[in-house]
Amino acid sequence: MYPGGRGPPPGPPGQPPLGPPGGMGVGPLGPTIGGAMGPPGQQPQLPGLLGALGQGLGVGVGMGLGPMIPPTLPPGDGAPPPVLPQGAMGGLTGGGSPPQQVVSPLSLTPPGLPSPDAPLFNCPRRPNLGREGRSIVLRANHFQISMPRGFIHHYHVSIVPDKCPRRVNREIIQTMVHAYSKIFGNLKPVFDGRSNLYVRDPLPIGNDQVELEVTLDGEGKDRVFRVTMKWAAQVSLFALEEALEGRTRQIPFDAIQALDVVMRHLPSMTYTPVGRSFFSSPDGYYHPLGGGREVWFGFHQSVRPSQWKMMLNIDVSATAFYKAQPAIDFMCEVLDIRDINDQRKPLTDSMRVKFTKEIRGLKIEITHCGAMRRKYRVCNVTRRPAQMQSFPLQLDNGQTVECTVAKYFLDKYKMKLRFPHLPCLQVGQEHKHTYLPLEVCHIVQGQRCIKKLTDMQTSTMIKATARSAPDREREINNLVRKADLNNDPYVQEFGLNISRNLMEVRGRVLPPPKLQYGGRTKQQALPNQGVWDMRGKQFFSGVDIKEWAIACFAPSRTVREDALRNFTQQLQKISSDMGMPIIGQPCFCKYAGGPDQVEPMFRYLKNSFPALQLVVVVLPGKTPVYAEVKRVGDTVLGMATQCVQAKNVNKTSPQTLSNLCLKINVKLGGVNSILVPSIRPKVFNEPVIFLGADVTHPPVGDNRKPSIAAVVGSQDAHPSRYAATVRVQQHRQEIIQDLSAMVKEHLVMFYKSTGGYKPHRIIMYRDGVSEGQFPHVLQHELTAIREACIKLEPDYKPGITFIVVQKRHHTRLFCADKKEQSGKSGNIPAGTTVDIGITHPTEFDFYLCSHQGIQGTSRPSHYHVLWDDNRFEADELQQLTYQLCHTYVRCTRSVSIPAPAYYAHLVAFRSRYHLVEKEHDSGEEGSHLSGGSEDRAPAAMARAITVHADTMKVMYFA
Repeated sequence: MYPGGRGPPPGPPGQPPLGPPGGMGVGPLGPTIGGAMGPPGQQPQLPGLLGALGQGLGVGVGMGLGPMIPPTLPPGDGAPPPVLPQGAMGGLTGGGSPPQQVVSPLSLTPPGLPSPDAPLFNCPRRPNLGREGRSIVLRANHFQISMPRGFIHHYHVSIVPDKCPRRVNREIIQTMVHAYSKIFGNLKPVFDGRSNLYVRDPLPIGNDQVELEVTLDGEGKDRVFRVTMKWAAQVSLFALEEALEGRTRQIPFDAIQALDVVMRHLPSMTYTPVGRSFFSSPDGYYHPLGGGREVWFGFHQSVRPSQWKMMLNIDVSATAFYKAQPAIDFMCEVLDIRDINDQRKPLTDSMRVKFTKEIRGLKIEITHCGAMRRKYRVCNVTRRPAQMQSFPLQLDNGQTVECTVAKYFLDKYKMKLRFPHLPCLQVGQEHKHTYLPLEVCHIVQGQRCIKKLTDMQTSTMIKATARSAPDREREINNLVRKADLNNDPYVQEFGLNISRNLMEVRGRVLPPPKLQYGGRTKQQALPNQGVWDMRGKQFFSGVDIKEWAIACFAPSRTVREDALRNFTQQLQKISSDMGMPIIGQPCFCKYAGGPDQVEPMFRYLKNSFPALQLVVVVLPGKTPVYAEVKRVGDTVLGMATQCVQAKNVNKTSPQTLSNLCLKINVKLGGVNSILVPSIRPKVFNEPVIFLGADVTHPPVGDNRKPSIAAVVGSQDAHPSRYAATVRVQQHRQEIIQDLSAMVKEHLVMFYKSTGGYKPHRIIMYRDGVSEGQFPHVLQHELTAIREACIKLEPDYKPGITFIVVQKRHHTRLFCADKKEQSGKSGNIPAGTTVDIGITHPTEFDFYLCSHQGIQGTSRPSHYHVLWDDNRFEADELQQLTYQLCHTYVRCTRSVSIPAPAYYAHLVAFRSRYHLVEKEHDSGEEGSHLSGGSEDRAPAAMARAITVHADTMKVMYFA
């Protein structure tokens, strides 16, 4: 199973010898540090490219990191993993040292109490630069920022009343700066909209807190604010420069934040800010999405540290906003009412509920008071129409009477409502009973839509926003010209200068791995531009399907019997070509109705045909039957199911059928293909387990549904088969709560399925963590993985590598040379890797675009190594990651993230379906994952997502 076998037992943990402090090498740490050396007497090993980053700088040893004290941590918490003696991995000598199981001294806190905010675990440094692959010149949408060396002065501001939106706060500060020229003189402070103010020179207020009064002209009456201001700190740009050049380890976050506020100050006043992006209302284009939504274009901007320079990352972006329009028109769009005059009756309950869902939480302004367009937030839609909805009205004589909204508008504003039969909007605070008729309300401009778009809207959005790579590069260039950042008075004030050209970086295109197929011919496939095909090849290990059934949930008028017969024949032909013969006719083939028929039918099948291997389920488009099939198949009865759309049965294509076979084979325990063993990285020389982890959260508007954490783990040496573990956890909780138990299950399953091997290394690809969360996630999850190992055996301490995979970032890469562009969309070729120029100044991260872009501009995945006991060199980890992108079973192409991370996402997504309760769910658009999991107890939800023991053994999520 494992070339090289298990090797002799591990030796004692080595103590890294000390390295002299000081020196300013930018390369890897000098030769002596962290060389936990196995048997005494073995020479310390020099890291590969000692001066990889040293480019002419004397490579010093140590990094002026204070005392280098060998770690002595309590076992289990930071105990270094065992060092393998020589021989265990074919010797630790020789060129390009194999990943040694040693603990990086940088990553463990020296004894003595660390300050409470200091992280317990620090990310490892970049070991060296990758060299594999052919060279390619790229341009990245990062623009260099030159900055002066001095200080920026930081003041803390608080504004009373403090509940104002950022936009108002900015106005207050702006007004204050103009009004108090004694304090501010000609300085141009920048403000983050909350509590941080930055100035180029210190203000003449010393260390004292000053309180200033600021008046804004309001609608009707002026509003008075009290602003208190106190000196907080001086932020050193020199310290930032030191970190960028690799002379200090910790990047001063305060300086980055200050620069970010400087760069954002002006755009925040001129555009509508959303997160790190800015949008402005459509001008010269109109892309309606339906349902009262439309597309706004804008740009993303963020300040990022990289090697040698600060960078400004600029990208074009688009998002959905609510159309500014009368509330009546909004209602018509949401409810698909062609003409409001057709709606003569009050809304039905279901119409009202649907409308309420969409408008609740939006801001509206009133149109019946002339220029006084007061704004309110909608909290509800009334059950009663305006002519019946009443509220307590206080008369001039102090009496209170019940009055209907329609009558009130007639008496007070002389307005006879045109639509008295339509409901009112309840606005402001619930208990205040403020009701407005729909016809006097207008949706306020500039409100971003955070609710999930429907499938239709998503596809419209993609069509409107997808740009080929060259087009996107042009748009970014135009944006930068138009923004003319160097003429921004605030940017000038702080002495910054931003390059006008995209940053040129050198990348490398990694060679793809060969894939091994099986059958009689044992063919190999070599991917070309991220794609290969299975023509003339057979599965590495195909399953013989002897007993199978068809259940057709599409009516017989949609899918006729002869269509099912033809589909069966075509599927059998393709499946036998692929080395997964479906033998003979299905043992059962019947039509069925709705979701309530799934369970009885499946129970009947399981009882009548004990040897049944597969149920093929034909579905009529989007339907609640799917969720029920998966609930019953995966969690209740443990039966393999393969759903197929009616349209693909009526009109078969070899492409669709072979894609179905790719999924069926692994659901029945087969193996589609494996990486050719001889070309795999050397980490495979010993037992290694790959974990993929992801947490999916409920849609944004939802406050009650749980988040779902999924972890998959490889089960063989290829790695091709993965097992899944999944848990429900607290709403929007990013850290995987039960990781320790989940990893423990995986280690046990690995041990059983490989016939008694314990992984010497654990390599975790963790998806869905944002930069701000790195320390928290690493802290909790690395500890959890170690705990899992120690719970199995006190001395079991495999080396752990923890890599975060990020797709949600705004770095885009473009080919500098047109000839290098790949495909119709002109993207960078699959396998493009970048680890210089735009990456972290000192830590181990890289960009890898492992897939072939089909539509729009590819986003390269970003990998950041948060922990590495296994001492990977850059080449080996980059190659390994790229190879794992070729092992995804659902298609014969390289995907954009490594298979284990992708599988974790599929598992979590499938669990959302397991949570859907069949009674609650309608087949409506967008509701397919909203089934009533709101009020169920966590224990009930945990049961609902628990997969049947028989299903656990196979890749049911494929």
